[in-house]
Amino acid sequence: MGEDRKIAFITGITGQDGYYLSTLLLSKGYVVHGLVRNRSEFEKSRIHQITATTDRLFLHLGDLTDALLVTSKMGEIRPDEVYNLAAQSHVRVSFDQPLHTADTTAIGTLILLEAIKINNLTTKTKFYQASSSEMFGGKTVGEQTEATFHPRSPYAVSKVAAYWYTKCYRESYNMFAVNGILFNHESPERGVEFVTRKIVRGVSAHFYNPNEVMKLGNLDAFRDWGHARDYTEAMWLLMQHNKPIDLVIGTGDTHTVREFVELSYAICGIKIKWTGKGVNEIGVDSETQKLLVSIDPTLFRPNEVEFLLADPTQAKTELNWKARTTFQELVTEMMVSEIYRDAKNLGGDMAIKPVKCVANVGADPKIFTRMVKLKSLGENSIRSELSKFCNLNVNDIYVCQGTTRQLVHVASVKDFNTMTHLEVNPKTTAKL
Repeated sequence: MGEDRKIAFITGITGQDGYYLSTLLLSKGYVVHGLVRNRSEFEKSRIHQITATTDRLFLHLGDLTDALLVTSKMGEIRPDEVYNLAAQSHVRVSFDQPLHTADTTAIGTLILLEAIKINNLTTKTKFYQASSSEMFGGKTVGEQTEATFHPRSPYAVSKVAAYWYTKCYRESYNMFAVNGILFNHESPERGVEFVTRKIVRGVSAHFYNPNEVMKLGNLDAFRDWGHARDYTEAMWLLMQHNKPIDLVIGTGDTHTVREFVELSYAICGIKIKWTGKGVNEIGVDSETQKLLVSIDPTLFRPNEVEFLLADPTQAKTELNWKARTTFQELVTEMMVSEIYRDAKNLGGDMAIKPVKCVANVGADPKIFTRMVKLKSLGENSIRSELSKFCNLNVNDIYVCQGTTRQLVHVASVKDFNTMTHLEVNPKTTAKL
């Protein structure tokens, strides 16, 4: 391993942020240890795939609320950095499970801090606490400090407690302990219980089955959505700072749930039209009039946070960090990934890698794609014509059949992004 390698200990490693943070730390040469609640959770996660590619990732079964186990593991691992990402983090669920939320989110943080202290690691181990924009309770216009905290859910109250525990141990024991107050951050790895993933799953389901209808709650809640990949980089930068400070991490841009829905459908070539008001509002396909979205009153929170918008100025000043992924790029990546995931689950040669994008996909600037509305053209015809047009190997072109649409993916083609039509034969023109 090498004695000079830094050692990190991550709770919540099987979640979205745990995946991106582990990937980042491993790329920087860290030895990474993660706490996993149970083996089935681990086997379903992306972390399972990473373990096959490195000998520097170690997973430990255990629960964050088990103080004896956590203290023992802390003494055994003796990490340079601890990242506390574990929590019951679904806001709506926290109203139904307030005690469980408090145990994992607030008390779990205290257990970790105390474990560092008991093992005499206060001068060695840095501690990162994943704080949340929900602590502000919608009061995110103007100053964003602890003076403006106004938690409006059991989850947010627990996060405020964890924030103060972290600050208390920093001031009491001279620990390097920091709070990253992260606004909403999403990715294709987001849990299926969160609204952004629920939206792209719903749109993908409709792509393959036009009778699928998505049920949502508050369409007009504003959120500052960024990419988890960008935000985990901010976590790491905060831990490398020359002094322990608490920072707000966000994009400085806000959008409604409604906008997220509209863009997700638009990526799949569908324009949604809204009719009705309140819980009777519905969204339909403007072309076919098929029902796409309906409102489910049970999905509203008892105490709604209507507006969240970050001020990331201090993160730029202190860390030279700013979000790189735009809202459109984020939604596109999530939508593309979901369609690919569903196609792969359906199986078959036509489910290799279907994507549609309005911009670059992921980190590869060479991959461009377009949605193709085709009537009843065969996969081989599409591949053959595109390979001639783009001077490509036919194996670089993948097609996925939906019930009403087809997706075409072309890899590494500079001029494909400027194509306006595809002539498959003299009588048939498919608009791109």
